[in-house]
Amino acid sequence: MASRKEQKERLRQERLASEARADVAARRRRLLTGAGIAAGLLIAAVVAVVIVASGGGSGGAKGLSGSSSPTLKLRPLATLSKLMPAPSPGSIGPEGIPIPNAAQLAGTGSMANGNSVDGVQCLGQEQLLFHIHAHLTVFVNGAARQVRAGVGITNAQVQNTPQGPFVGNGSCFYFLHTHAADGIIHIESPVQRTYTLGDFFDVWGQPLGPKQVGPARGPVTALYNGKFYVGNPRDLPLNAHAQIQLEVGKPLVAPESITFSNGL
Repeated sequence: MASRKEQKERLRQERLASEARADVAARRRRLLTGAGIAAGLLIAAVVAVVIVASGGGSGGAKGLSGSSSPTLKLRPLATLSKLMPAPSPGSIGPEGIPIPNAAQLAGTGSMANGNSVDGVQCLGQEQLLFHIHAHLTVFVNGAARQVRAGVGITNAQVQNTPQGPFVGNGSCFYFLHTHAADGIIHIESPVQRTYTLGDFFDVWGQPLGPKQVGPARGPVTALYNGKFYVGNPRDLPLNAHAQIQLEVGKPLVAPESITFSNGL
């Protein structure tokens, strides 16, 4: 049975974690309040442009993004060789998502330093007009790798919570970024657009292609929402609640599936 001192310390750690999450939630509420009117004006302006461009008719408009997601070439998992069972996803992190008990795939030393990358900008605060999340899992030769916390957040300020490091602030936020090492990619943009996994890796400053994921080299197998993807992993769309798994080399691992916590 835990001593009174241990119980007090556990309660203190839980309070610190709760305060860290509350700070981020409050900051996002302020952003939403301030962005509400601007968002409405922006949507109205964009819709007006679309109507004018289409001559007021209904044909040809692709919506606010100006582009649509391509049809993905997906195949059943049976197309692949034998798959290893997915390992334990790890302990629950500060966003309510498991963090792999594994080494990081790569650091943030080569991350973009604030300049626009692939049309993805880095602004002083998060943009919440278009706000969705996707999840990325990485295995190298059958072993899990962490996606680093703070990707896409320059001069990241790390908060150490009992559930692991959490990056809540920085000098600027790219439209694609991570707050924790749980693989959750935050897509927070002032315009609705289909961003890709290649965009995210470019912001991270890491290579991605059919034969490389970050510093890991070898044949790359990509899984998308539990199916085998045929194509360049750079082209995978970061759609809402997309679950992407990249595997470098073999053995191959069965797709991991996470449950998105409230707010994600």
